[in-house]
Amino acid sequence: MIKKFLPLAALTLAISSAYAAPVPGSSNDATFYTTPASIPTANGELITYRPIAVNLKDSAVSNAKAWNVLYSTKATGPEAGTLKDEVATGTVFVPNGTAKGVILYAVGTHGLGAQCAASKQLAAGTDYENANIAAALKAGYAVLVTDYVGYTSGKRPRYMAGASQGRNVLDIFKAATQIPGVGISASAKTAIWGFSQGGQAASWAAELHPTYAPHINLVGVAAGGIPGEFFDTARYLNARNGASFLLSTVLGLNEEYGQTRIPVNLIINPTGAAQVDELRGKCVFEALFDYQNDDIAEYTKEGYDMEVLLTGLPGVTLTLNEQQLGKTKVNVPVYQYHGVADQFIPLQQAFDLKKRWCALGTTVKFDAYPSEHIATQFQGAASSLAWIDDRFAGKAAPNTCSTTTAPVATPEDNTKGIKVALKQWPLAANVVVKGLNQTVVLPKESSFTAATDITEKTLRGTLNVPDFKQSLKILGIGAQVGMKIAPIGDTVGTVSLSRSGELTVTGTAKTDITVTSVWGIPFGQCKTQTPVEFPLNYKGPVSGLGNGLSFTGTTTFPPIKGCIISAIISALMSGSGQQYSFVVTPPAPKAN
Repeated sequence: MIKKFLPLAALTLAISSAYAAPVPGSSNDATFYTTPASIPTANGELITYRPIAVNLKDSAVSNAKAWNVLYSTKATGPEAGTLKDEVATGTVFVPNGTAKGVILYAVGTHGLGAQCAASKQLAAGTDYENANIAAALKAGYAVLVTDYVGYTSGKRPRYMAGASQGRNVLDIFKAATQIPGVGISASAKTAIWGFSQGGQAASWAAELHPTYAPHINLVGVAAGGIPGEFFDTARYLNARNGASFLLSTVLGLNEEYGQTRIPVNLIINPTGAAQVDELRGKCVFEALFDYQNDDIAEYTKEGYDMEVLLTGLPGVTLTLNEQQLGKTKVNVPVYQYHGVADQFIPLQQAFDLKKRWCALGTTVKFDAYPSEHIATQFQGAASSLAWIDDRFAGKAAPNTCSTTTAPVATPEDNTKGIKVALKQWPLAANVVVKGLNQTVVLPKESSFTAATDITEKTLRGTLNVPDFKQSLKILGIGAQVGMKIAPIGDTVGTVSLSRSGELTVTGTAKTDITVTSVWGIPFGQCKTQTPVEFPLNYKGPVSGLGNGLSFTGTTTFPPIKGCIISAIISALMSGSGQQYSFVVTPPAPKAN
């Protein structure tokens, strides 16, 4: 639990045009998240702040300090090229000790409801990006997390309005430096990191940085799962399992650009109006499951199908074109990453963005991860932080701009359920054999492959363990014991993702265990009389898909039969209380 500061008395914030200094904010959420009557015209002015207790569910960062902030920023005005004053909220984290730099962390989709703001979910300990933020803190960085505009009273999120989100990300830096005693220098080295919506926001922040916030000492940008081109992405989402992201985008762009550009009131039908009202109150995982596979045509008046919306309404077409990234050079190195099995954001358009940046002279390293969208967000964390560390250290940035052929996309069918495939994930496993009081370690070439459907809550997979030899002491004498572990049927079970982002896996792997030789002597097939059952149970944050899933427990080895020394082997190895640990981790990415 991040340290709780002494509570501040609730203060009524009287906003004036002067803004001589930021004001301590109310401990009451309803008051703190109130949109002020007047907003500073300068970007990144801290209006109010408060110390906050935040639960990142990681004891290693329990001594970090945290503040909520409300600060000035800019949204896109209704006329081309115009900006308007707005406020955004967010959370500022400072690690225990001296921070070695700053990461502007751009969160992914959280949902349109007021309760979905990242700052509120971080305070409640329910934010699905906890692990990435904690990792950045453990690495020694101050981490600044904007909620984006739209989570204060009377406002709605401007979801996927790229330029505005980029400004929100940049403006929290200046606001954070104004918190009394925070210790963040205005000249601190800074990186930007985000995935999905956060990848889009991070990319926009990078492109806007030279003209909008040149005072920030930016050294690099890590951005993954980027929707850099909206036309292809919209077609990829409509009537697919990620339809909620498309519907939310329509509402977010309507909020940013108004009815003239995004005429929701003109095209929506009564069914759509009812669904929109519900969607505006839901967080990301609620919306993901409730709207999967919905076709936008179901929500619009006759004649307004997907293609008409994309290309037949000039305001919509103009707005979507304005969201395209890669028109401006990023002046610092970029680490870009994407899952080849991404079922929400198409791979090709992301790789095309890489090529546009490269053509402008940006240094880009592009990594392709073997997984889908959600898993890639967390699988890419370690590589992102390592890459950021190198930028802070002043090392030369790697560049894959010479690679112009996109990696092959291998998404699961996204017209039905939400699927996550584990394709030959490395398996690190060991079993403590109770009778021998010794540990059997499976060979490093072992792997686990599984197909899961989170919508249907099904899991089906298989273990792959090569035959191997293990050094053990048999009757006090050292021996090389040949072993074979063969799966019996598929590993079957259930997998589910809660509406708060908690992943639950329950399954059973059944195997035959055979001792094929002892002291190099083949005594025959000393095999367990019945299959050994290994329960595979996991319950934790969905971020576990990035760090690896751990399964531990005890099982029973049945009697061993079938060879001339089976009685001896059985006496030493059979019985209950056999402790096991299985850890499956994602394969490494490939540079492209």
